Order: sequence, then C-alpha cells, then structure tokens
Amino acid sequence: MAALLVACGLLLATFALLPRSTPEPAGIPVGQHLVAAGPDAPTSIRIPRIRVDSALETLGLAADRTLTPPGDYRRAGWYTGSAAPGDTGPAVIAGHVDSRTGPAVFARLGTLVPGDRIEVLGARGVVRFTVTQVRRYGKDAFPTAAVYAPTPDPQLRLITCAGSFDRAARSYRENLVVFAVADPVFA
Repeated sequence: MAALLVACGLLLATFALLPRSTPEPAGIPVGQHLVAAGPDAPTSIRIPRIRVDSALETLGLAADRTLTPPGDYRRAGWYTGSAAPGDTGPAVIAGHVDSRTGPAVFARLGTLVPGDRIEVLGARGVVRFTVTQVRRYGKDAFPTAAVYAPTPDPQLRLITCAGSFDRAARSYRENLVVFAVADPVFA
C-alpha cells in the first residue's frame, strides 16, 4: 500500500492508504489533470450550506500511487478510480482546505452535519446526496476501507485536510471525511 497524498495549500498531507486492489484509472496519464474522463464524469459540485459551487477537475494517481491533487485551490476534484456519482459504490471527491493566500474550496467542509445536502452535476443530470456523518481521522488511522471499498448503493466521500498544522512535517495532522448517501430516485 502506498500513502495517498493531496496538497493542502502548498503542503502535502496524507489522505489514506490505497489498497493494491484499487483499480488504476483506465486510460489516464499518471500525474496529469484531464479535462474529461468519459460521459459519466461529474462536472461540478454544489454544497449550499457552506456555499460551495465548484467545477470539478479529474484526479488520477501518480506513479507512486498517490492521488494527484486539484491544481486549482478553488476547485475540487473527482478521483476517476472511484465510482461515478450516482453509480453503485463510493464516488470520491477531494479538495484543498486552504492555500498560502487563504481559504480554499473545502475550507468549511468540517461544518457540515448529518442531513446536509450535496449535489453533484454531470451529463446525466444532478445526483443529490445527504450527509450521514462527518469524521476526522489522524493520518495514521485513515479508514481506507470505509472510504474506498465497494458499497451496495451510490455513496459519496468528500475528503480534505483537518486538524492542526505540523510545521515540521509540513502537513495537517488529520483528514476530514464527509460520508453521504444518494437520495432515492423515484420513477
């Protein structure tokens, strides 16, 4: 397993350990941000309660199996090795908490509570999710299976840095994970 890293500001912070069974994003150049990842790729995320309305970058894995972070601190990114939002399984979206110049796209993510709403938009329309829990984990206790393992229904994970900043390590000491489930769709 390799440490999954994402930059928070201009600093690196460990997100998780990806299991070797995590599929490599097919057809995605390692370490590059892509414009599109196929017809089901989400294009934006809205979280009304914390005033997030962000276009989504696509995120892949670098050669060392670490997640490539969003290139723009104002944007979140969808990990293409995860489910497309609305498909069975966990869709994973990561974003920065801050930058050298101030708050970033997920700066207020930790203020979400169960019941808050998240919308992910794409070519298939809007997929609505309801937050079920918001948890903080130390870097050495990241719940890899809870975040990346298959689920029986469409779910969403939002990830950012949290906790105090360790200047010596140039990293936040924790990660924040928001867990959400897709709202039922009635025909």
